Amino acid sequence: MERVIGTRSLGLRAPIIERGDDLVGIITDTVKKASTNHNLEINDRDVVCVTESLVARAQGNYASIDAVAADINNKFSGDELVVLFPILSRNRFSIILKAIALTGKKLHICLSYPQDEVGNYLMDEMDLFNSDINPYADVLDMEDFKKIAGDYRHQFTGMSYPELYTELAPNSEIHFLNNPVDCLKFAKDVLVCSIHTREIVKRQLKEAGADTVLGLDNILNESVNGSGYNTDYGLLGSNLSTENQIKLFPRDGEEFVLRLQESLIKEFDKQIEVMIYGDGAFKDPVGKIWELADPVVSPAYTEGLLGTPSEIKIKYIADNELSDLSIEERSKAMKERILAKEKELVGTKETLGTTPRQITDLLGSLADLTSGSGDKGTPIVLVQGYFDNYSNN
Repeated sequence: MERVIGTRSLGLRAPIIERGDDLVGIITDTVKKASTNHNLEINDRDVVCVTESLVARAQGNYASIDAVAADINNKFSGDELVVLFPILSRNRFSIILKAIALTGKKLHICLSYPQDEVGNYLMDEMDLFNSDINPYADVLDMEDFKKIAGDYRHQFTGMSYPELYTELAPNSEIHFLNNPVDCLKFAKDVLVCSIHTREIVKRQLKEAGADTVLGLDNILNESVNGSGYNTDYGLLGSNLSTENQIKLFPRDGEEFVLRLQESLIKEFDKQIEVMIYGDGAFKDPVGKIWELADPVVSPAYTEGLLGTPSEIKIKYIADNELSDLSIEERSKAMKERILAKEKELVGTKETLGTTPRQITDLLGSLADLTSGSGDKGTPIVLVQGYFDNYSNN
């Protein structure tokens, strides 16, 4: 029988996970049940993707806002603190800001404009363009900001984030700037809250004479009074759990994916790959938001997911080499062409139009879109046929 289906991504429903649950056993049973109930054949190089929140919940990787405040006070001795370039988010940053406010320090919250690092807008771009403000050089206070932005509200949430952040941290002032060094006008201790630009921002501040410079990745990178923690990412990748508690990015991910892989291989006798995924790496075309608010798409994955795809562009080959053949001949020739492709294809014409992103970033984005972030209840995603191509029967 001719194979018609290539890659497919299947969201698997799972029980509600709590701290201490045997997540490896639950996921293995869930994949087994999906296979039995839906007549799915599990194959070599199938991929089981597990959302980061499921792993963190089973680990109990949570921390109170008091623990966060204590860690910040342990690491910053001054009475004033710059909170530099946080993203605009109720889920991601509002709970962290609430914790920072508990330190009792005078806070200088410095927001980038007209948008944050991941594309959330503070103001209309055209209003800024039509003003006499130079966003590369000018530092604005709240009054200056209001003259340009007016009562601008976030397109999706309807929030004015400067107002929200001022309410959450009454011991703060809001400033708007884009040159990180400008924040040193307000205080010499800086908590860098950006995600993907954090390392270069830290370096710029240190070279400009800042006193203590740390990032969110340096807060709760070890336990405080028995709290959860993440050695690699600290508070990055965390989000709101309750009004006084933060769920952190999962830790010990490599150990988890290896244990789960071992369990799945034992159950199905197939070489199954495993990864933990968080936010996908894609941009919303309407709101212009880059969805990747986690520090990485995948904090842990098995060895078989290393690397980038090595693919030729079917359309390019068809247009340039096979256009004079019949449909049957074209299909046969394309399969032969794929089977004969070289292992190293970087920079060759036949790859024109392909994007060699990391396999884990591609799979993580696929899994994130499949599972969604709402009430689908599918925090486990089974991806089949991902490593196949047109030549596979």
